[in-house]
Amino acid sequence: MIRKIVKGTGITLTPSIDTAIDKIVEALDKYVTAADTSALIEIEVAKTTNHHRSGDIFRAEINFRSKIGNIRAEAEREDLYIALSAVKDEIAESLRSRKAKKVDIIRRSSSELKNVLKGLPWKGKK
Repeated sequence: MIRKIVKGTGITLTPSIDTAIDKIVEALDKYVTAADTSALIEIEVAKTTNHHRSGDIFRAEINFRSKIGNIRAEAEREDLYIALSAVKDEIAESLRSRKAKKVDIIRRSSSELKNVLKGLPWKGKK
């Protein structure tokens, strides 16, 4: 279970924003094991200054901390929900990448161990 901290800067946190944030936390929760009690996600949503000609610009930032590591992503878009979606996708891709690297290391080491047990030459570092 991921603990969450939500901060709104220059914007009021409405129930619909809170629901969107809960969906993000739920989507990222599948990358965290149940044994990882240190998982924390800090989400900040903000409305940037009003000087933009094209209208309001919204910023979403996620800082994700767990045993997997620290991951940070930020996005600025014209719609807050699109910014939240972009940030979630970036964090999810980083988590997928780290998980794939971990699985590859385990598979490589297990195949080398099989070769050693079969008596085949070892390809590892000497």
